[in-house]
Amino acid sequence: MNPLYIDLSHTIEDGLITYKGLPAPIICDYLSREDSRKFYEPGTEFQIGKIEMVANTGTYLDCPFHRYADGKDLSQIGLDQLVNLEGILIRVPYESALAVGVEHFENKELKNKAVLVHTGWDQHWKTDQYYTSHPYLTRESALYLKQCGAALVGIDSHNIDDTRGNSRPVHTTLLGADILIVEHMCNLSHIPDSSFMFSAVPPKFKGVGTFPVRAFAKIR
Repeated sequence: MNPLYIDLSHTIEDGLITYKGLPAPIICDYLSREDSRKFYEPGTEFQIGKIEMVANTGTYLDCPFHRYADGKDLSQIGLDQLVNLEGILIRVPYESALAVGVEHFENKELKNKAVLVHTGWDQHWKTDQYYTSHPYLTRESALYLKQCGAALVGIDSHNIDDTRGNSRPVHTTLLGADILIVEHMCNLSHIPDSSFMFSAVPPKFKGVGTFPVRAFAKIR
């Protein structure tokens, strides 16, 4: 039987605001099809696109360099950390709790797994509500995930940290332990609690700690 693939990433489009205060991407033609006709024989045309954006756009992956100057950047992250990770889904509806505490992770096998936190907050994507009072992991949860040896932690929310203050203990703890982070996920309601493989691969940029990914689950 062929595996089922579930896309867990938002579409990036011109003018999309992912994080208030950061500029939206500009997506346009560098060479339009109309202009390309000057260079090719009749009936032959091409488009070359131009994209201008900050790295924190859409559904993106954070690696240690995002937080630490001496941490691994995207070019130093191996494919074994990004592709076909055994996944586990933690369901914490935002109506029941915004702060995702340790109790939601206890007594689960987390070692070397992609731990994805489904809160349902992605339903507010592209609305003003998305940016405020969003679900997040607690400092204690991050420490627990580190102790358990999680490989990657993802969330379908605006930030894995509580953004009401200036500290970012979850980023600090996870990225300090080389545990990757994926934020602004979606469609987690469509995957099972286990029995899936997770992948999220960014381009191989040097000197960059964050970049959009096409995140997806392969249901076995």
